[in-house]
Amino acid sequence: MRRIGLTGGIACGKSTASRVLQSAGATLLDADVIARELVEPGTEAWQHIRDRYGPECLLPDGSLDRAWLRRRVFSEGTERLWLEALLHPRIRAEFLQRSHALEAQDEAPDVLIWVVPLLLESGYDRLVDGILVIDCSRDSQWQRLRARAHWSDAEIATVLARQTDAAHRRAAAHWVINNDGGEAAFAAQVRAWWDSLQSTPRTPS
Repeated sequence: MRRIGLTGGIACGKSTASRVLQSAGATLLDADVIARELVEPGTEAWQHIRDRYGPECLLPDGSLDRAWLRRRVFSEGTERLWLEALLHPRIRAEFLQRSHALEAQDEAPDVLIWVVPLLLESGYDRLVDGILVIDCSRDSQWQRLRARAHWSDAEIATVLARQTDAAHRRAAAHWVINNDGGEAAFAAQVRAWWDSLQSTPRTPS
């Protein structure tokens, strides 16, 4: 099974690319989905977070208030490091366990797409056979993040400043798809990439 890492900066279009690939029949593992599962109410990680921050970090239904937590961890560097130390090893372990389970199936897919926002930062790039980077301009990122609820300009600037430089991601990529145009054009590019990948049996050099 070939492991292909899908990554990119925030608001570049990773989620849209994932949906397009799923609709085309690709098998995906998404680090963000696993992260959300690991902090569902009652889980060990959720209990650690609740114990550290108290009821202020929870919504009425008991789930984490992600907007509140984002503001807290990005305003205080030590809190961000604490949260990363809590979650990243758990995410990685679960990610690898699920990958191995898929690979062990009698009818394992030929390609497994790893959707990992921090692919390079967390060392997942050493575990994949190729890297697809979804890229867009900084202006596009700003516009998309401004359209999201509860994101101030200060929060956007802080989050973008902590992201890996886009040039570094592109340099590490085997493929780059730009997402500065319309959604239909972007989806067509993603589908064309997937079709090309399936017709190419060898891993990229």
